[in-house]
Amino acid sequence: MTMARSNRVIYAALGANIAIAGTKFLAGLFSRSSAMIAEGVHSLVDSANELLLLYGISRSNKERDDAHPFGYGRELYFWSFIASILIFSFGAGVAFVQGYLHLRRPAIVGPMKWNYIVLGFSLLFEGSSFLIAFRAFRKTTREPLWTAIRHSKDPTDFIVLFEDGAAVLGLIVVFVVLFIGRQTNNPYLDGVASLAVGAILTVASALLARESRSLLIGEGISDRTRQAIVGMVKEDHNGFSVRRLFSIYQSPDEVLLVLIVDVPPELTAAELTERMSAVKQKIKERYPRITYIVIQPE
Repeated sequence: MTMARSNRVIYAALGANIAIAGTKFLAGLFSRSSAMIAEGVHSLVDSANELLLLYGISRSNKERDDAHPFGYGRELYFWSFIASILIFSFGAGVAFVQGYLHLRRPAIVGPMKWNYIVLGFSLLFEGSSFLIAFRAFRKTTREPLWTAIRHSKDPTDFIVLFEDGAAVLGLIVVFVVLFIGRQTNNPYLDGVASLAVGAILTVASALLARESRSLLIGEGISDRTRQAIVGMVKEDHNGFSVRRLFSIYQSPDEVLLVLIVDVPPELTAAELTERMSAVKQKIKERYPRITYIVIQPE
């Protein structure tokens, strides 16, 4: 099941972020490194995001009721959007402030031993989490990575992938910049590293927000699926022709489909009902995610 796989990926990312957030803060306090503090906030925000995603999954699995006849599946899209905003508003914001303050009052970072150790272990944990998320995501599609992300309807897939990818990139940048700063005795580079972390988080947040927003306001099935369904209706030789087709994802595993069709005028009510039922069954057999189908004769 998609949700079970997503939960495993999220728990792996959550464990990695919790394991290293505290050590980053301690290393940053001991060495007076704004970049390490920014990285600690980064891991803390990522942990909060994983909790939001788990909460969103839990909410989306609620049973439908009279107030929400199509269920609560889109709760996942809402909380995914909130998670993407949190990355920018808190994670990137703190990184920019830390970098700005350090550039205003530059100082040589203290003992680097613990910073290097923490960065090394962080890279190990974050890299492992990224590989788990990447492998899980690639199992769902063989499309090129960015195309697959654009087409994905499960935000837990690409949010964890983006988070871990940004974390790995941020760790590499911080390690390289701090190392150069130590070797050149440049007090400004620690602040530059913090600003770089903020820039990475800003880009990741913008991309995630765009994808999450698109799902939240309502994405439909792909053009390929749409054309295939129109072809299926036509090839059924029932006399139907599709005039309009509407679709929307209610959750990653539930799609609402509405077909406006022209029908032969000579059909009786019983014949029309029978043929519409056959069309619905055929579509559901080929596309199990299309759980709600409405056919409106014209």
